[in-house]
Amino acid sequence: MLITVIVITALLAAFIIGRVNLAVRFGKTVNRLFASAKPVSDKTFNYDQLTGLPKPVQRYFKHVLRNGQPYISYVSLLHDGQFKTGLDKDWTAIKGEQYFTVEKPGFIWKGTTSLFTARDMYIADKGRLIVSVLSLYNVVDAQGESFNQGELLRWLAEGVWFPTNLLPGDRLKWIAIDENTAKLTFSYNGMSLYYIVTFDGEGLITQMETKRYMEKGRLETWIGKMAGYKQINGVFVPTNIEAIWRLEKGDFCYAKFRVTKIVYDQPRMF
Repeated sequence: MLITVIVITALLAAFIIGRVNLAVRFGKTVNRLFASAKPVSDKTFNYDQLTGLPKPVQRYFKHVLRNGQPYISYVSLLHDGQFKTGLDKDWTAIKGEQYFTVEKPGFIWKGTTSLFTARDMYIADKGRLIVSVLSLYNVVDAQGESFNQGELLRWLAEGVWFPTNLLPGDRLKWIAIDENTAKLTFSYNGMSLYYIVTFDGEGLITQMETKRYMEKGRLETWIGKMAGYKQINGVFVPTNIEAIWRLEKGDFCYAKFRVTKIVYDQPRMF
């Protein structure tokens, strides 16, 4: 009995220490992320910027931004929801926190479940995914060119939460397709990325589709679906997002997130 108690106590202590260490490392990474990008809030949005853009894109920005809206520099976000670790796995509850920079593209996300903690990031122009079991052991630490592409694509799609990031500029362009779709292109650090963006009748973005690396050397169709638009801190943003792989066997949704809080231009952790 004594040995059992000692073992359980040691495991509990290791778990607590592991969680504390992970939280400390995560905090340092968030600080490094925010320190890497300059503010862009001296720029403001005005309707003149929409001249020549595809019609659904013009409707979108007129709906989600107000004239004179300062550009958003930093974003802090909380969400809950469900997540799958594999296409054939069951759903598990997840809570997440995420931080973004704009002037220099970057983000870090931490998703926590009862069994594992995942950290997804694009920092210093590098993508990386780390998964830790019980906050103790890294069972995944993936990086490389395919993750650079995938994580930058994630940052770009999640610009729907800070839509001044989707305004046209030197790196970002919109190309007309039809009344309800347009192509978004983004060039950065030698990569040329795109999304086919679908808008509803009001001009709100409901879907973004692209080609993304599912694993090294394997490009597949990736789709993000957006819904539940609400005004948060003066910006109209979706609060429900689903992530889907469109494969030969069909569509496989692996993430359903619901935003619970967004804070703009306060570059610090919750």
